[in-house]
Amino acid sequence: MTPLLTIVVLVLVAIAIWQMTKIFELSQIRASNSQVASETDNKYNGYLMFAFLIFLYGITIFSFWKYSKVLLPEAASEHGGGYDSLMALSFVIIFIVQTLTQFLLHYFAYKYRGDRERKALFYADNDRLEFIWTIIPVIVLAGLILWGLYAWTNIMDINDEDDPLTIELYAQQFNWTARYAGNDNVLGDANVRMIDIDNANILGLDNADPNAADDIIVKELHLPVGRKVNFKMRSQDVLHSAYMPHFRAQMNCVPGMITQFSFTPTITTAEMRQNPDVVDKVKRVNGIRAEKAAKGMDNTDPWEFDYILLCNKICGKSHYNMQMKIIVETEEEYNAWIASQQTFGKSMASVQ
Repeated sequence: MTPLLTIVVLVLVAIAIWQMTKIFELSQIRASNSQVASETDNKYNGYLMFAFLIFLYGITIFSFWKYSKVLLPEAASEHGGGYDSLMALSFVIIFIVQTLTQFLLHYFAYKYRGDRERKALFYADNDRLEFIWTIIPVIVLAGLILWGLYAWTNIMDINDEDDPLTIELYAQQFNWTARYAGNDNVLGDANVRMIDIDNANILGLDNADPNAADDIIVKELHLPVGRKVNFKMRSQDVLHSAYMPHFRAQMNCVPGMITQFSFTPTITTAEMRQNPDVVDKVKRVNGIRAEKAAKGMDNTDPWEFDYILLCNKICGKSHYNMQMKIIVETEEEYNAWIASQQTFGKSMASVQ
């Protein structure tokens, strides 16, 4: 009810201001009714263009100062460094071009504002200028596109030459399930039509496929640092998107087909927790949570950094809560964890 009243009050205030403005205009008896801008109008508009330019630069500087701290920390995957470099260069180019063009736009709007004593110059064309402002963007964009294609080719180099770990990410409204390929590193066949909740076959694995017997189904994703991981992705219901921001990885999960993505983790969870940017973020978040806890609010337990798998498609009303914890650990820690998990074959035997 309160938001509705707030909206109604804001609308009424806006109407009141608009009506007061009309009354003020009507009260100016000596005001000119001419639709042609006067010298004073032109001067004020020129100054306002400069004022808006200052505002534009000011809000940009403020945004860098205020919100840079919420950016992601360093990439935790092999390909992430190249991805970040390409993104950084793109932003630098955009920022430089935006700064120069906005300055020229507002400066010329002021300098060449309407003046009755000055006649506009008819300037038909200039082939040299047109060539310059065409060829420079072409060269810059071609360079960015070629670099982007090179980076994309390297990122999407999904193969089995480096003895990768094979993991399936299974998406459904509104949770994730991971399936490890087991000792044979081959995922068993699966189909949503074979899902049998009563018999604990939550992913629809084919009981008749011998490759499925050693598959391991979990709700928490563990990855060994320094080892390549090939992800196979499926969706049970609608379009989802497997997004792992700290690894600069994202791929759509499409019903009826298998999509793939591959990367090599380079920083363990324990190491990333010592990253100065992460330490600062944890401190800030827990400071906010402590303030809320003092007011008796819920969900204010201290937060600890973890890698995370998110859904980056708006897949329904609980989309925001579709998450899975990712733990990157040493090879020894990973081997000990995977050895403690129950295989699909054993879980099916236990329910029969």
